Order: sequence, then structure tokens, then C-alpha cells
Amino acid sequence: MKLNDITRGTGLEEHGITNVNLILWTPPAPVLYEQIVRRGEGLITHLGAVDVKTGHYTGRAANEKFIVDEPSCHDHINWGKVNQPLDPVKFDRLYNRLLAYLHGKDLFVQDCFAGASPDHRLPVRVITENAWHSLFARNMLIRATEEELVEHKPAFTVIDMPSFHAIPSVDGTNSETFIIVNFARRSIIIGGTGYAGEIKKSIFTILNYLLPHDKHILSMHCSASAGKMGDVAIFFGLSGTGKTTLSADPKRALIGDDEHGWDDRGIFNFEGGCYAKVIKLSRESEPEIYRATRRFGTILENVAINTVTRRIDLDDGSFTENTRASYPITHIHNIVRSGMGRHPSNIIMLTCDAFGVLPPIAKLSPVQAMYHFLSGYTAKVAGTEAGVTEPQATFSACFGAPFMALHPSVYAELLNEKISEHNVDCWLVNTGWSGGGYGVGSRMKIAYSRALVNAAIDGILSKGEFEKDPFFGLMVPKACPGVPAEVLKPRNVWSDKAAYDETAKNLVEQFRNNFSQYQGYVPEKVAGVL
Repeated sequence: MKLNDITRGTGLEEHGITNVNLILWTPPAPVLYEQIVRRGEGLITHLGAVDVKTGHYTGRAANEKFIVDEPSCHDHINWGKVNQPLDPVKFDRLYNRLLAYLHGKDLFVQDCFAGASPDHRLPVRVITENAWHSLFARNMLIRATEEELVEHKPAFTVIDMPSFHAIPSVDGTNSETFIIVNFARRSIIIGGTGYAGEIKKSIFTILNYLLPHDKHILSMHCSASAGKMGDVAIFFGLSGTGKTTLSADPKRALIGDDEHGWDDRGIFNFEGGCYAKVIKLSRESEPEIYRATRRFGTILENVAINTVTRRIDLDDGSFTENTRASYPITHIHNIVRSGMGRHPSNIIMLTCDAFGVLPPIAKLSPVQAMYHFLSGYTAKVAGTEAGVTEPQATFSACFGAPFMALHPSVYAELLNEKISEHNVDCWLVNTGWSGGGYGVGSRMKIAYSRALVNAAIDGILSKGEFEKDPFFGLMVPKACPGVPAEVLKPRNVWSDKAAYDETAKNLVEQFRNNFSQYQGYVPEKVAGVL
């Protein structure tokens, strides 16, 4: 392919973009690699991945996200700390300055789709100034065929310009960095941050608004896999709970690792790629993801690299602990290529309890499932964030509060409908500490968590006996193949039983305090679970 083949007209005028220089339209990975190297954006590693640095931001700029407060969405958005409102006039002013910034620039355009379902996919256009951000969009979204590109008309457009900055006193932003969604203009603008994850998560945000609100489809921050007979399991969980690890079972085919929808036919992946944390990744524990870090087309964000040998060091967190790999899902061997699956048979809600009091697995009633879905509990441990010196309970509604545009109860009610309609088994799995909290006990062995999840999905646990946990009201299995019986009851493996009781009571109280915000939004039986 000649360069001229990918620099034809792209209709950017409809976005107000004029007087730009070179436009590379939906360029493939080899062309983007050439541009990444030519522009000094990254280094090619010794086995073919490209290594890049994201600059000041090595993660999401959570406080810099806004939604334009205009009539079409005003009454539906869950306004607050997560979904901050921005005045339409200020958006227009910032947008016009952004258009002026683009004059004379080289631009990369990816026309693609969000959503594997042909019935619900959203045509998306991503316009970037960095070649590697264009490769990121190509990896993470669903590529259009040559025939589809001819007819592609973007329903939403992302303009991502890391080197362009807002003026807070003029634009109404909190800093020079911004991620702004405008539903009326069907656009997203991003500036002041080189962290490519903002592209993916801003598109996820619009799907979390459009699908439940317009189509009564549940959007979910979860991974999903399918068994040999087509049975589907979905995994909810915040960062660090093992969502990617436990869904990537070699005996099951991966549907997707992060974002899905659930409609009347089943589930479907929103994405065409994976975005995995790779700090201290090992060949033994996660072989598929490990191999993906050594393949052409993979982007390694903030991963340490020897600039002479071009060998990477996945154990080095000197840039950040949030090192990431972005790669096409086809880099994983065992996948569901359609990105779609049946209605789930099992839902796994993952938590990393650093206090060490939750059981390693428990069966949830539909009411408990709704409660724990809304709670979205996990715990931060010392060293994960500045200022965190001891375990801290973290609650993120729907296991993805930063990306949920509607009130959490909307998603919880949809989930409850799906669970009831399809008779889904729900489980709470604790991949955190056992025998004591962080600093005293030890992290649950991955082998135990895998055995518990597999036994739940295979129906083994449901056939066994359960007993009720006295603090959390959870039904805990008495036995599981491959897991010592004493591990199943966390109090049994604490040397100080009184300390366990006190810690468990404290965590229950934190659950109750957090859930008080949903009083009046959910049935009383849900609010009274704990």
C-alpha cells in the first residue's frame, strides 16, 4: 500500500477541521509503526512490540472528565463528582480553539466500530495527533472492513490532542487537562494527557449512556468467556482483583476482557482488543498475555526498556505500577472471534479484600447480587496510591463508577432483570488476603481462586453443601476440589479470632455506610442485605 492510498479525503470538514497538513486515514499497523519511529513517539522492542511513554499522566485523569450539560441529556445524567457538568458555551469556545490548533497539523484518523453486535454497534471516528494513539484506537476498537469503510458515517467522533491544553479560568475546567463528552454534538474532545486509555474509557462512557437509555441494553464493565459447550461466564471486578487473569482460562474461549453489553440475544464485546496490566506479569501465571507483550502490533505503555538491547523489563515499575499492554484480541489464541456469546450461566463478582475477612467464594441470591453489584467493593493496599499506608475500603458502583453516566440503580435494575429472566447463578469471589489482613496474612493463591471459579462455573459448587457466614450473610460452600476446607471459612485461618470478628464488623459497617446513598433508589430488601 502506498502512502497516497491512505491519505484520501475523509470528510473532516463536517467536524469543522480544515487547513490541516497530511491526513492518514485508517492506516494499518505497519504504517503507524513507521510514523511512530519517524516522529520519535516510541521504540520498537526486540520481539516487535512498540514501547511508549504516556508523559505526566500514567493513568486516567479522573478529576478532569466532564459532560456538557445540555437539554438532551440534562435530566438523565447522574451529575456529581464523576460526571461533572460543563456549560455548552464554554465547550464551544474550547472546541473552536482546538480547531485552530489543528491548522497545519498531520492527523491520524481511524474509522471503526464500538460493539461487536451488528444490531447495536456504534460507528466511531478517532482523530489523533499521535501515531501511537491511532494504533491504540485500531487495537482497542472493532476494525471496519474495506466495504464498511466506504459507507462508514461516524455516530460519535473522538478528537484526541495531548499537546493542546485548556485554560481553566476561561474554559471552566479544573486544569489544563480535559476529557469532555458532548452528547448533543456527538463528540468527545481530549487534551493535555497522553494516556491513551482516555480514548477507550470515554467511548465506554457514551455506550453506558446510549445503550441503557435508548435501547434498554445493559452495559457492563466486565470480562467474559465461553466454555466448549458455549456456556458463558462474566467477571465483574475493579483493577487488581484478577478480572483479566481469571477470565483468561486456557479451557475457555475469551469473548472480551473489559467491556460488554447484554441484550435480548446474549452478550457482546464492545471492543476488538485487550488492555491488560502487565506489571510483574509472568510467563507461568498468564502465558497468553505474556506472549502478547512480545508481538508486533502490541503497544507497551510505560514499560521499562533497555534502549540498547531493546529488551523490556515487566518487573520494573519505576515509571508507574500501572504499566499496560494494548493489543488486538486476535493476539490471544483461544477467543470467540464473533465477540458474542449466549446469555450468561454464571456471574462472578471479584473483590480483593485486603482486610482478609470475606470468604474466598460465596453464592449470592439475586437480592445479594444487586447489593454487591451496587457496592462494587474492593480494597486498596499500601503503596498502590500516594498517601495509602494501610488497607482502605473502596466502593465503585457497578464495578466501574467512573464510566457510568446514568444513576447506578439503572444498571442494577437491568442486571436484576437479566438474572431473574435467565436464572443466572451469581458468586462473590475474594482474591484478596487470607489468614489476616494485608501485612499479616497472605494473598489468596491464584490456583485456589482458579479452582473455586472453575468449580462454580462447572456447577460443582451448586451441588454441594453451604453454610451461612454470620457477618455478611453469605452462603459459603463447605468443600471445593483443590482448595483446603479451612480456607473456605476465613475465620478458621486467623490465629486471632477476636481480631477477625472486630475486623469483619468494621467492614460490614463500611458497607452499610456506603450503601446508604442508594436508599430510595432500590427495593427495601436490597438496602437491608447487611
